[in-house]
Amino acid sequence: MGASTENVSAVRSSAGLTSAAAAARLRAEGYNELPRSERRTWLRIVVEVLREPMLALLVCGGLIYLLLGDLGEALLLLAFGAMSIVITVVQEARTERVLEALRDLTSPRALVIRDGERRRIAGRDVVRGDLVVLGEGDRIPADAMLIDGRDLAVDESLLTGESVPVRKQAAEKPTLANSRPGGDDQPVVYSGSLVVRGWGLASVTATGLRSEIGKIGQSLNAMQPEPPRLQQQTARLVRFCGIGGAAVSLAAVLLYGSLRGDWLQALLGGIAIGMSMLPEEFPVILTVFMAMGAWRISKARVLTRRAATIETLGSATVLCTDKTGTLTQNRMSVAELRLLGGACIQATLVKPGHIGPEFVEVVRCSVLASAPEPFDPMEQAFHAFARDALPEAGRPAGDWKMMHSYGLRPDLLAMTQVWRGADAETLVAAKGAPEAIARLCKLGTSDRASIKQAVDLMAQNGLRVLGIATAVHEGATLPCSQEGFDFRFLGLIGLADPLRPSVPDAVRECRAAGIRIVMITGDYPATAAAIAGQAGLDACNVVSGEQITAMDDLALAPAARRVDVFARITPDQKLRIVQAMKANGEIVAMTGDGVNDAPSLKAAHIGIAMGGRGTDVAREASSIVLLDDDFGSIVSAIRLGRRIYDNLRKAMAFVFAVHVPIAGLALLPLVFGLPLIFSPVHIAFLELIIDPVCSLVFEAEREERDVMSRPPRRTDSPLFTWALICWSVFQGGLALVLVTLVFVLALNNGMPPDEARALGFFSLVVCIVGLVLANRSFSSSYASALLRPNQALGCILLAVIVLLATTLLWPPASSLFRFGPLHLNDLAVTVGSGVALLILLESLKPIWAVILRS
Repeated sequence: MGASTENVSAVRSSAGLTSAAAAARLRAEGYNELPRSERRTWLRIVVEVLREPMLALLVCGGLIYLLLGDLGEALLLLAFGAMSIVITVVQEARTERVLEALRDLTSPRALVIRDGERRRIAGRDVVRGDLVVLGEGDRIPADAMLIDGRDLAVDESLLTGESVPVRKQAAEKPTLANSRPGGDDQPVVYSGSLVVRGWGLASVTATGLRSEIGKIGQSLNAMQPEPPRLQQQTARLVRFCGIGGAAVSLAAVLLYGSLRGDWLQALLGGIAIGMSMLPEEFPVILTVFMAMGAWRISKARVLTRRAATIETLGSATVLCTDKTGTLTQNRMSVAELRLLGGACIQATLVKPGHIGPEFVEVVRCSVLASAPEPFDPMEQAFHAFARDALPEAGRPAGDWKMMHSYGLRPDLLAMTQVWRGADAETLVAAKGAPEAIARLCKLGTSDRASIKQAVDLMAQNGLRVLGIATAVHEGATLPCSQEGFDFRFLGLIGLADPLRPSVPDAVRECRAAGIRIVMITGDYPATAAAIAGQAGLDACNVVSGEQITAMDDLALAPAARRVDVFARITPDQKLRIVQAMKANGEIVAMTGDGVNDAPSLKAAHIGIAMGGRGTDVAREASSIVLLDDDFGSIVSAIRLGRRIYDNLRKAMAFVFAVHVPIAGLALLPLVFGLPLIFSPVHIAFLELIIDPVCSLVFEAEREERDVMSRPPRRTDSPLFTWALICWSVFQGGLALVLVTLVFVLALNNGMPPDEARALGFFSLVVCIVGLVLANRSFSSSYASALLRPNQALGCILLAVIVLLATTLLWPPASSLFRFGPLHLNDLAVTVGSGVALLILLESLKPIWAVILRS
C-alpha cells in the first residue's frame, strides 16, 4: 500500500527550503561530505619516498659522481633511485585511485522537497533543513528528524554493528530528537543507514562533519597511526651501515693519501669504497618488496593502502574481528522452523521442493506477510527459502493481489497483509514478535508458555525468531486494526545471519599460526556466542559492554588477554579493548566494516576494512582493505606477510654478505699496493647484478614450509639478529678469501694485471651467484633450493652469463672494464671458487639454521 491520504497531504503541503535558501546554507555550512584525508598527489608521494634516508643517500651519491665528472656511474646510481621512486609512485597512486572508486556509500542520491517540488539531487548537496523523502532501498543522505512516516524500518548496522533493522517513529516534538543509533521507535534517522521497509519524510538536522558518521570521522584525525616497525628497524640498520661506511672510506682516503701522496686518487678511491660498502640496495629492497607484495596480495582481492603494513600483518598476535559483515555475511537466512505442537525442522536439512507438508503453510504465509519485492533482509530470507523449499503447488500463486497492509505499531510488534485471490477468497497473513502473534491469535496461558520456551531455545542458538499466523476473512469491509481478524497460530521461524563459509578454516589456520582470534561485536551475547561457536572460537566466557563499563583500564587488561568474545560493545569500548591489547604487548590486527569500527581500525597496528559493504570512514582509517569482504583472505594476507618478512631477511642477509667481498677487494689494493680491481664501472656492473637479485629473485621466493605453523615473531624481534649478521659476514668473508686467493695467486704467477683483474672479477661474480643460492632458504639444502622453481632467478643467471661474455669477448666492453683475455682453464678456476664456496657453506648451514631459528 502507498502512503495514507494524510501522509500524502503532509508531503504536498510541505514546500521545504527554497533553492536560494539551500544555496546560501550550502555556502555557509559546506557540502554534505565526510571528512577525508587529503588525496596524495604523485609529487607528495615522491617527497615522502625521498625522505627515506638511504634513498636520499643513493641520490646524493649519484650527484657527487656527477660533480666529479663520472657521468656513467652517476647516471646509473640516479637511475636506481628513479626506479625505486617510480615503482613506489605507481603503486601508491594506483591504491589512491582504487580507494576513490570505493567511495560510494556516503554520498548517495537524495529525493528532497524544494520550492514545493520533489527533486533528485546529489547527496553532497543536501543541507540542514531540507525535507528528504525516504522509501524502501534508499540510502539516507544525512542525519534527519522523522516528521512523518509509515512502517519505517532502517538498517543501521554500519553505525551499530546490529544486523537487525530498527523501527522508526515520527517525532511528536522536536525535543524527542535526543537519541542515539540503535534501538526501536527512535525519531532520528542517520546518514549512511539503509531504509529496508516503509516510507518516511524527514527534516535534515545535521550534514557532513556534524552527522554521526562525521563525528566519528573527525575523531580519527586526532589519532596518528604508528610507523611500521620494519621501517624503524631498517632506518636503524641504514644509520649503522652509513656510519660504518663513512668511517672506512675516511680511513682509506687518509691512508692512501698519506702513503702515496695522490690525494685526488685517494678521494676517488674513498668514494668508490664508500659506495661499495653503502648498501644502497636496502631502500630498493624495502620499496620493491612492499610494492610487489601489495601487487601479489591484490590478486587475492586485498588492497593495501600502505604496503609496509603487509609485513606487520605477518607478525600479528591477535586478530580482532567484528561479527556482522565480517564473520557473517550480513544476510539473513531461514535456519529453523517450529510448530506449536513441537515439530521442528532445520532449514539445512530441507531438500529443494520437499519440505514436510506440515510446514508448507507456515512457509507460505511468511511470504504473504512480507513485501512482494522485499528490501528487509528478513523478508528476503523468507522469499528465498520459500522458492527453495516449497513444492510448486504450495507457493503463493501469481493471481493473488494485496488489498491492504497493517504496519508495525509500538504497542503491537506485528504486521499483517491482506490478499485477495482470483476466486474472491480473502487470505490474511501476519508475522512479528512471537508474543505479539500469540496475542493476535488469543492463545491461552499454556500455549504462550510453550511458545516462550521454544523461543528461548532458538535464541540460545543465536536466532532471530518471528511468529507466523493466518486468518480467512469474509466480507468486503476490512477491520480497522489487525486485532479484528480471527488469527490461527502457525509456527515460529528462526533466522540467522549465516557464517561465511571460509571462516572456520581461516580461524583454524590462524590458531595454527599462533594468532588469537577475538570477536568484538555490538550484537547480543547469546547471538555472539552462537556465531563464535560456529566459527571455532572459545565462547564459554563472553564479556558484555556493561561489564566493561564497570572495569577500569587495570581490570580490562586481563580480560583483554583471556576473553575471546566481547558482546554489546560500543565504539568507545571497542577502542579501549584494542588499546588494552596493545598495552599487553600484542600486535593487534582489527577487521571491520562499519563507521563504529573506524577508531579501533586506526588505533590497531593493522586495520583491515571491508571494501564491499564497508564505509568510507572505515576504509580511510584502515591500512588494508578486503575488496571481496572475505574473512579467509586475511589468512592469505598473513601468510604473505610472513613470506615477505622471511624473504626480506634473506635478501638483506645476501646484501650484507655480498658487500663484504666487494668492500674488501676495493680496500685491499689501496692498503697493500696491489693493482686496483674496481673502478666505478665495475661497481656499477655488480650493482646491475645485485639489485635485481635482491629485488626480484628473493622477492619471488616461495614461502618456507613452516610459514603458517610457527608462532608470530616477538614484538621486539629485530629485522636482523646478531646471529644473522654474523652468518652474513661469515659468508661474505669466505667469498672474500676465495676471490683474494685467486687474484693474488694469479699475480704471483706472472699473470698481467688486466687478466688478473678479469679473473678476480669473474670469480667474484660466480661467488655472488653462490651467495644467492646459499640464501634462498635458511633451512633447506641447496639441492632442494635449486629444484624449487624461480623464474626470476633463471632470467638473472642467464643475463649474468650474457653480460660476462660481452665484457670478455666484445673489445669495447673489455677496454672499458680493462679486462685481459681469459682461457678455459681460467674460467674453470672462477667456477671452482663458486663451487668451493657452496660446499663450505652447505657443510655449515645445518648449524647456522639452528642458531637462526632460535
